[in-house]
This record gives sequence, C-alpha cells and structure tokens, in this order.
Amino acid sequence: MNIVALAGGVGGAKLAQGLMLAPSPLQGVSRPPKMRTGEGELPSPVTSFRDGGRVGGLTIIVNTGDDFEWHGLHVSPDLDTVTYTLGGLANSQTGWGVAGDTFEALGALRRLGAEAWFNIGDRDLATHVYRTSLLRQGKTLTEATQAITQALGIQATLLPMTDDRFRTMVETDQGTLEFQDYFVQQRWQPVIRHIHFDGVETARATPQVITALQQADAIIIAPSNPFVSVDPILKVTPTPTLPSHDGGGCKGGGRPIAAVSPIVGGQALKGPAAKMFAELGWEPSAYAVAQHYHGLVTHFVLDRIDADQEGWIQALGMQTLVTDTIMQSVEDRKRLAAEVVEFVKRDA
Repeated sequence: MNIVALAGGVGGAKLAQGLMLAPSPLQGVSRPPKMRTGEGELPSPVTSFRDGGRVGGLTIIVNTGDDFEWHGLHVSPDLDTVTYTLGGLANSQTGWGVAGDTFEALGALRRLGAEAWFNIGDRDLATHVYRTSLLRQGKTLTEATQAITQALGIQATLLPMTDDRFRTMVETDQGTLEFQDYFVQQRWQPVIRHIHFDGVETARATPQVITALQQADAIIIAPSNPFVSVDPILKVTPTPTLPSHDGGGCKGGGRPIAAVSPIVGGQALKGPAAKMFAELGWEPSAYAVAQHYHGLVTHFVLDRIDADQEGWIQALGMQTLVTDTIMQSVEDRKRLAAEVVEFVKRDA
C-alpha cells in the first residue's frame, strides 16, 4: 500500500513520524526500523542501508510556500521541521530547529548589527549552507532534499511540493507580508485580510510529486494549517493528479483522501490556524476544516472533543473517524498514524 502524506510544520512532522514508526500495511517494510535518539527527547527511525531495511510506500510531500532567503541562504522551514523530526534531531520543546543547538552565529550577526530576527541555530545553519551550495551547483530543491535526508539516514521519501519559486504572502491590517515576516518577526499578530501566493501561475509540481500522487493508494492530509501549509501544495498540483477542492464532490479518482483536523475544541494545538479561520470569517472548528476541504476529502479524522460535529461532517459526504488526535508523545503519533491508515485502508 502506497501512502502519500501532505504536510507542513510541526503537526505534519508529528504525523509523518507516526506513519514512519507505526506498524502499518505499507509495502516494502522488510524489518522493523532501527531506532536512535538524537539530542532531543524524541526517538526517530534510522534504517540502515547496510542491513537492507527499507521503509517503503511512504512519501511525504512538504509545503515550500514558507521558504525564503536569509543572508543569502535558501531556508526551507517546513522541509527542515519534517526532516529533523524524522532524523531524530528535532527540538521537542519548540517544535522547530535542532535539539541542543547553540546560537553563536546568530549572536555574532546581532553584534555586527545585521538582521537576526529569524532564530537559526548553528547546526541548523549547516543545513541551509549545504542546501544553498547544492542549489548553486545546479541541483534542484528535490535533489538537495534527497541529499540531506539520505545523509541523516531517513528512508521515507521527502519531496518538496515544487522546485520552482513559490511564496505565501499574507495581506494584513499592517500591509502585505511575506509569510516568515508575518509568522516569526510579527509573531502572527497582524490581522489577516487575505492570503495569496506569489508564483502560483508559474510554479509546478515536480515529476516526483506527480508520480507519487498517481501511484498513491491513499492520500493523508496531516493536521497542518489548511491555509498556509496544505493549500500551497494543492495549488501547484495538477487537477488530474489531485483534484482541487472546489466543492464539486470529487472522490479523488477512487482513492481515499483523508484529512486530520488541526483544530481541536476550537483551538489550534500550535500556531495561528484558529486565528486565521476567525479572521477569514470562519468559526474555528473541525467542521470548518472539513468545509474547507469539501470536494476533495473523502475521509475525515476529528478529535473526541469535537464528536458532536461528526454528523455535520458526514453530511458533507465524508466518512469520519473520531479518536484522540493530540500527539503529545511518540506513542501518540504511532497510534494515530496506525488508526488513520487502517481507516483509509478498507477503501484503498
């Protein structure tokens, strides 16, 4: 069974880790993955090439709308969050960056009077230096991502949604801001009026993304921000491969497409998703998330706290799974991932 997950940010990284670790029906898993623990608290799988172990059938397509240039370096925040989580390097306290990292380079930049509002640690910095070097050598972002994930022993396939320039822009009461300016420098406090995507007319999904989606038996949308983590992926994906959510009742060409709600009890577990829903005219709820994906998603996963919304979501034509969706531990991630895969497996 080939599973493709669409992900961005911390919620996406957590479910991706669960999919990699959980006992699952994914084809190509020849033996349980070995485990190692990075400097953070969370263990991650590192499958040895030498032992011939392989996690097969799992591809994670990651949002790159958050990417930006920082002091001449190409930074891919969502790709890095997913990569560090799967590689056992993630900072479990912040959800981003490398556990145990130091910030000497950032401090030196501040002393020089340079812009230093984006918190990049020294070990994190090495990733951006290496990625930028590969890009300047003519490698694509997909190829650079493959080099990084292989170096960290990650066997699941991580794919940036596009190799082309694509930037999420946030129109706010303080003007139009690039996403990282809004999210990090402004601490997502400006009031959102509209979200648009610079490069949407020219950016295209990579051949690797298209192939992964065409070969997928099921697609899982992680509990990531629908507006700024998932919508960018959907925007660059051609309709025959992954139908756009236009309310047309599309069933994904017979393949189940499941979404896990990032809103629990009217709140986002992390980040500005609930605030964005409210400011864009939606009451933050699991039902609002389901409405946002109406016409695309066939299976919807919501938390027990929101069980009273199950009937409304089913009325949208979606099958539902009510379970505990809060992932506070690695065991939570594994359990939720296994439940979601089992949920879609019967219709794959």
